[in-house]
Amino acid sequence: MIRNFYLLLVVLTFIHCSTSPTGRRQIILVKDGEMNEMGTDAFSEMKTKTPIDSSVSANSYVNCIVSAQLAVTTDTTGVESWEVVVFRDNTPNAFALPGGKIGVYTGMFSVAKNKDQLAAVIGHEIGHVIARHGNERVSQNQLAGGSVKILESLGKPTVAGALGLGAKFGVLLPFSREHESEADLIGLELMAKSGFDPRESVNLWKNMSALGGSKPNELLSTHPSDATRMKNLNAAMGNALALWEKAKAEGKRPNCQL
Repeated sequence: MIRNFYLLLVVLTFIHCSTSPTGRRQIILVKDGEMNEMGTDAFSEMKTKTPIDSSVSANSYVNCIVSAQLAVTTDTTGVESWEVVVFRDNTPNAFALPGGKIGVYTGMFSVAKNKDQLAAVIGHEIGHVIARHGNERVSQNQLAGGSVKILESLGKPTVAGALGLGAKFGVLLPFSREHESEADLIGLELMAKSGFDPRESVNLWKNMSALGGSKPNELLSTHPSDATRMKNLNAAMGNALALWEKAKAEGKRPNCQL
């Protein structure tokens, strides 16, 4: 018991008090620069293992949406420039890593059926980065393991998993339900501020739900259920619509086309 108490005291000296963009208190053990380096390394390796779609239409479309949202994004994690890659994979998914690395799978285009729905996806992923969810995941793993030697104790496979990438970098590991719900709300605000219709975020999840398949009970899953996500988004829609109207009045009407 005494040993655990002293370990806690040591750990607390390493904790950086932080608050997420939604005002949630966070436990952050790792410096942003270290997380950004980890994200950059993992992304570089993923690009060697997953086919990249180099088509002009797909890349212009995705970058148009990303650029519009980054223009209204406040990032305090030290990202100097964001990198966006479209991966040729039929899985309807996307991800983002510390260091400003965004990956969008071509399979997402069949589920996010218009620019506004894809903006909901990308805004969600940007939300993970600016809210330091990867850092929280790594920090929580280290606290659970009783270690404060962050980078020294993490091998490459563990780093990849902590950042949300599976062992083969083709499987994306979910964040906690709390992180996912927070990223949904951050993404909703970003898409509205940048001129995308926030109502399409709900339609996106209707499309995701329509995919069917075997889904675990919400209490057993690290993802909120589709119904819960739509309920939370609708609850925040009033403010999002006001932000969208303001953005349109300012001339923010992204013309992103696939």
